[in-house]
Amino acid sequence: MNKQITANKLVCYGEILWDVLPSGELPGGAPMNVAYHLHKLNQPVSLITAIGNDSHGTALVNLLSQWGIGREYCQIDNFHPTGMVYAHPKGPHEMIYDIVYPSAWDFILWNDTYADLMQETDYLVFGSLACRNHTSANTLFKLLETAKNKVLDINIRPPHFSPKTVEQLLHKTDILKLNLAELELIAGWYSSLQTVTDKIQLIQDRFSINTIVVTLGDKGALLCMDGNFYEHAGYKVQVADTVGSGDAFLAAFLSRLIDKAPPEKILDFACAMGALIASYTGACPEYDIQEIKTGRNFSNAQA
Repeated sequence: MNKQITANKLVCYGEILWDVLPSGELPGGAPMNVAYHLHKLNQPVSLITAIGNDSHGTALVNLLSQWGIGREYCQIDNFHPTGMVYAHPKGPHEMIYDIVYPSAWDFILWNDTYADLMQETDYLVFGSLACRNHTSANTLFKLLETAKNKVLDINIRPPHFSPKTVEQLLHKTDILKLNLAELELIAGWYSSLQTVTDKIQLIQDRFSINTIVVTLGDKGALLCMDGNFYEHAGYKVQVADTVGSGDAFLAAFLSRLIDKAPPEKILDFACAMGALIASYTGACPEYDIQEIKTGRNFSNAQA
């Protein structure tokens, strides 16, 4: 890969796969989902990942091309299949996931052009799932050595994580996004604090993370930035499924952060985007960003 490096504001690193839902197969993987929504929000984004040399991989690459997301950092693995995740409903609006191992994205190899890419990149978005195999984990930690702003979408999926690896990632992180269950899990490793704000403060202090945002499902989100807390009650929608809504939330959050919006506006837009995507089926539906401004599907629209 000897090519001219072009400027990229964001790079998403990690899994690309097919979510096998009761309704059928849909493209997914948190890094790809975030990249999809960032692109929809007109943010320059690249995706570092790997697919198998198979029909599922070809279909994903074709989708990236169709969406206008660059394929140049999507490796083809001749030895491992394209990632698959089998999603099963668990109660209302909740899914459990069987994440097939091994998959091509477990074996993302380092390429020297990535060092140049990091110099042109403002934000590196990554998660803990990409560390379940040492090959992709080693590539990620090498990227983190020179990444400017490191955004950890923790995305803990038992049993595909270890506390040691999560701690290593947290020590590298500038912006952390996690859900309430993940916050309680990680904070519980160190204390028995009761309030959400105390748990956020504990993680912020222990790992020197400036910005932490916690998604609270249909109750909105809580943001701690520069030592100040901001809360949003969220938007009410008719939920189709929640697959990828957190990824859409993060993309919207970063988009407004890059645009230097006030924290309250950042959180409001992120909550609106997460709710909008929950009103659709799948993580990467076709939608118009104007739907947020018009309040489509929102029963308590404020955006």
